[in-house]
Amino acid sequence: MSREQHHPEPEGELLLRTLAMPADTNANGDIFGGWIMSQMDIAGGLLAKQVSRGRTCTVSVEGMTFHRPVAVGDAVCVYGQLSRRGRTSMQIALEVWVRPITDGSDDHYCVTEALFNYVAIDDNGRPRPLPPLEA
Repeated sequence: MSREQHHPEPEGELLLRTLAMPADTNANGDIFGGWIMSQMDIAGGLLAKQVSRGRTCTVSVEGMTFHRPVAVGDAVCVYGQLSRRGRTSMQIALEVWVRPITDGSDDHYCVTEALFNYVAIDDNGRPRPLPPLEA
């Protein structure tokens, strides 16, 4: 069962929106999965920086699943939300939804999702505690 059948709308906040360009294609002419993953990491990193109020680094990615290809010209939207918070680390659930610009409709669908794990780091690159939750 596809992602949009479970959740017909994105979950979380819109973190990043960009346009899929010809330079981002693979040998089949679709958008390269590595490019999509890098957009997810940029978006997740923005949220991680906000939560940690400082530097973070990506530690791992869990459960990367591609549901559909992305075409040149599609609007690529990355949504995310904090799914787990530890002492120094956090897990951010990310989803990529596409709005095909070429067909003129307002249709959108999920193309991939994953859990990204980040750690708050100090100026020396060592883990540091996350700040307290805001009341």
